[in-house]
Amino acid sequence: MPIPRLSLERTALLVIDVQERLLPTIFDADRVVANCTAALELAKALGLPSVVTEQYTKGLGHSAPPIATAAAGHSRVFEKTRFSALTPEVDALLSARRCDDVLVCGIEAHVCVQQTVLDLLATGRQPFLLTDAISAGRPDQIAPAFRRMERAGATPSGVLGAAYELLGDAAHPQFRAVLGIVKTLRAPLPLP
Repeated sequence: MPIPRLSLERTALLVIDVQERLLPTIFDADRVVANCTAALELAKALGLPSVVTEQYTKGLGHSAPPIATAAAGHSRVFEKTRFSALTPEVDALLSARRCDDVLVCGIEAHVCVQQTVLDLLATGRQPFLLTDAISAGRPDQIAPAFRRMERAGATPSGVLGAAYELLGDAAHPQFRAVLGIVKTLRAPLPLP
């Protein structure tokens, strides 16, 4: 079985439900917003397709301002009510762009992120978990969600590791732009 590896030609970014009204309840929310924003900037710099989802905007509002700003003009934004972000629209976009590898980040680890990852796997895609850009309101739910997703076949990574894997070479023309983005990354706080 081949080892999952990221490549620019077949990778997309999926940012799940990083919404302003949810953030006050999310563990280490500032880090999640900063790292999801960096992931969107990375996708823009490298020309990766990117999708932002928003869960039930009538009740939960829209994406946090840094996410909305980073997504503007580059990312597709989809509203949803189902927990999985692999809606028919997102599935069609990934298929049209031939993106079999999907960088996944957002909230909440044990609900929308986990269900999305399981659905991506069920459709034959390879999810890469940007673990430093995923959280939940209940910190005790994060580690079990990561374990379940990894055991199902998801590949853990981080925004920094994914950035350098996608670049592949310091001679890449976007290396300096990516270097500026990764310098903004915030390390996760330890779980209580």
